This record gives sequence, C-alpha cells and structure tokens, in this order.
Amino acid sequence: MRFNIDEWEPKTKVGRMVKEGIITDIDYILDNNLPILEPEIVDALLPDLEEKVLDVKLVQRMHKSGRRARFRATVVVGNRNGYVGVGKGKAKEVGPAIRKAIAQAKKNIIRVKRGCGSWECGCGTPHSIPFKGYGKCGSTAIIIMPAPKGVGLVAGDVAKAVLGLAGIKDVWTKTFGETRTTYNFAMATYEALKSLNFTRIMDTHKEKLGIVEGRVL
Repeated sequence: MRFNIDEWEPKTKVGRMVKEGIITDIDYILDNNLPILEPEIVDALLPDLEEKVLDVKLVQRMHKSGRRARFRATVVVGNRNGYVGVGKGKAKEVGPAIRKAIAQAKKNIIRVKRGCGSWECGCGTPHSIPFKGYGKCGSTAIIIMPAPKGVGLVAGDVAKAVLGLAGIKDVWTKTFGETRTTYNFAMATYEALKSLNFTRIMDTHKEKLGIVEGRVL
C-alpha cells in the first residue's frame, strides 16, 4: 500500500513539520538528533525504502491464565543507498507482528557511512565501508571490515540482508557468540554500521577513502 501524505494526520511536532513541508530531508532530522516517533515521517522522506522480513517465530509464555502464544517478527528496511533500520514486533497474528516490526525499523533508521577502506583496492568509490566497525547485541557480536571490489558480502544471511539494504556491496565480517538468534544478529550488524558514524575523519582522508554518508545521487 502506497503512502499518501494527504491522508496522514501527524501526532508529533516533527511529523507536522514534515507534512507542512518545513522539513524536506531525512538528513536534517538525523543531523539535529530529532526524534522519529512516527514511521510515516520516514515514508514521506524516504519513499524508496525496501522491507525484508528476516524471521517470524512463535513465542510462548506462561501466564496465570495459562500458556500464551504470540508471534515475533524481525524486519530490516533500507533503500540500498545509505539508509537502513532494524525492528521487531510482537502480536497474536503474523500480519500485525510484521507491521509493528516494520514501523519500529523505520523509527530506527540511520545513515550509513560508506567508502573504500581496503588497502587491496583503493578505488575511492563507496562500494564498501571506510574502516572497521564493531556491533554487539545480547550474546551476538560482529566485526565488519572493508573489502576490495568484487568480493561481495562475506557474511551470514541475516547480516547480508542488513548490509545489502544499507547499500554496501563488498565487506568481510567476523562473528562471535550465538548467531542463531535472528534479531540479535541483525541488531549487532546494525550497531556495527552505526559505530562507523562515531569516528571522526580528516577531510583529506575522506577524499582518499571515497567516504559518503547517506544517499549517493
């Protein structure tokens, strides 16, 4: 179902600013650390987002009334051009659980730093990442490292989905701990990409490594 901005009734200040045309770029929100509390904000500013369901599991818990079963979905969203988000959702049925997960993933959207940090390549195009990144969630940890052009995504299926939707084409990865938990694995990869944003780089190195943040036109 396509998003229609005219039918949207924003509930937050940022949402109203987006609908009124005051904010027209997702980068303005991310640069100023403004809260994304409505998934429609991302729908309006990043209309080319793709969604991928990574996992749907039946989760059972004991309550006073007996055993209660719910579905838990893990979803990744991205535009394959510098933006990605991961989310999970729980509900009694599969459809609502997936919709909740998509909404959370959109609220968790981040801008990804890309470049060519591999000493074997040095092409200066944003096909990989500029330097090493580390992420951890629960007992799952991952290190992502720059790779030369043509290597592809050397990673598990979950990490591959997150990296691919972020717009990264070549990367080496090393995982630690329990990687069978889909959500933890996806979030660890997401945190590794997020960690790249906390490293400061000199302008001369930016040019040399071909670093770009967010979308490349």
